[in-house]
Amino acid sequence: LPILFPQQSGLYEYKIFGGLADCPPKLCADVYMDLDFRKQWDQYVKELYEKTYDGEKIIYWEVKYPFPLSNRDYVYIRECREMDVDGRKIWVVLAQSVSVPQCPEKPGIIRVKSYKQSLAIESDSKTGSKVYMYYFDNPGGMIPSWLVNWAAKSGVPTFLKDMQKACHNYSKST
Repeated sequence: LPILFPQQSGLYEYKIFGGLADCPPKLCADVYMDLDFRKQWDQYVKELYEKTYDGEKIIYWEVKYPFPLSNRDYVYIRECREMDVDGRKIWVVLAQSVSVPQCPEKPGIIRVKSYKQSLAIESDSKTGSKVYMYYFDNPGGMIPSWLVNWAAKSGVPTFLKDMQKACHNYSKST
């Protein structure tokens, strides 16, 4: 799990390279894009929905943070495309925070105003997927180093395991 430390912001950017055995790439992309299903398997989701404002689909996501830290919320746009690159099918998901007047900040919740994510999923040439992710956000406030370390060492691998389990349960729930 390589982590880059950009000097200009002092914040972490994450690059994740992983595999999801027995989860074909289309299934991974479907599970990742299904917000209602994510509420069932992601324990950190407090609130998550998509609404259309001025013709644009906007996602609101409130993330549970451990006590005594305040929860964080995100307002962002995202897009998923299936691409053909030299005969390889690759699913690409791009997401980025946006400011939407109809989605004002809530008291007691810290708005993450700077968020960007790029995700690529392709076949591992067997029954699973290779997953590549670039992730950056500025969580605001004071985040203790123990939480940053936990996210890098445990949170991301746990998320991949949870997503793999969600992929295995997806066909049963839809």
